[in-house]
Amino acid sequence: MEDGTVLRADVFRPTDDGRHPVIMTHGPYAKGLEFAEGYPGMWGLLSAKYPDAVAGSTNKYQNWETADPEKWVPDGYVCVRVDSRGAGRSPGHLDIFSAQETRDYYECIEWAGTQAWSNGKVGLLGISYYAVNQWQVAALRPPHLAAICPWEGASDHYRESARHGGILNVFTSVWFPVQVSAVQHGVGERGARNPNTGEPVAGPDTWPAAELVAHRTDSVAELRARPYYDEFYRERSAELEKITVPVLSAANWGMTSTPAATSRATPASPRNTSGWKSTALSTSPSSTPTTASRCRSGSSDTSSPARTPAGTSSRPCSSTSGTSTGASSCARSTNGRSPGPSGPRCTWTRGAGR
Repeated sequence: MEDGTVLRADVFRPTDDGRHPVIMTHGPYAKGLEFAEGYPGMWGLLSAKYPDAVAGSTNKYQNWETADPEKWVPDGYVCVRVDSRGAGRSPGHLDIFSAQETRDYYECIEWAGTQAWSNGKVGLLGISYYAVNQWQVAALRPPHLAAICPWEGASDHYRESARHGGILNVFTSVWFPVQVSAVQHGVGERGARNPNTGEPVAGPDTWPAAELVAHRTDSVAELRARPYYDEFYRERSAELEKITVPVLSAANWGMTSTPAATSRATPASPRNTSGWKSTALSTSPSSTPTTASRCRSGSSDTSSPARTPAGTSSRPCSSTSGTSTGASSCARSTNGRSPGPSGPRCTWTRGAGR
């Protein structure tokens, strides 16, 4: 980033030497956290009620509310997931929806748009948090941003998220400790591990509790202390009139409470029973044919709305795990894991990427 902070990203891409369109997410949920481990209740509900949504993929790279590379890479897309500042594998101060976080997203888009494997067109696709920050960053007009698809994401932080009708919404107090601070960078060895790499999803650093607190903004306290619309809310709300790229927005209204819709970011974390996210399940398309080959990379991406691939594909893929700033480079290459029943062998490359 401009201030020298390094953000870590997973890149899933075709193995050819072509230039491809990019699908990106940037956020605090830990790119390496396996969907089924981090959110077992939601995964069980999704796979039981909507089996078509998880068909045609090994689901080993599934991660919360982002694109599944096994469904996109075979059709010629590059999937990029970035851990935002202070979250997952990215160091720094964690401050959700802040102006700094939005500016970081801008820089990530510009980085992806200028890589050798990119055709210069970056699209954004994600659910909830990964939808909210699409509105924010699109208003900054990154030159390489081609389109956005915010799936159930608020655009006004005060009216639509924090204080409905001026009344404090307690959602953040339930959600933040379970899904955000539980995977803050520095949780390290106390947290979950990426099943594909064996590395801590919120490391490599392991910090004491006091240091973790010092490296994050107390968002719950900020909301309680700010009953009226002010600069805090203004910088976290999108300027919709400034967005010029094409938009496909999926919206919903409602909050359900179901014990089955639970989530946990680490084995020791309390479960979130608010059910706030469960509404996203009913909007997923219900048909995802199996393609002839699937991405078999070394990192894990998540499922955003299921997408029907255009026919079958035999294009293999590779994954690059590195940072989201500077020129691409590689520190180490290894052969991909043995191909499974749904895909060919691919190469997984990890590098500093600076």
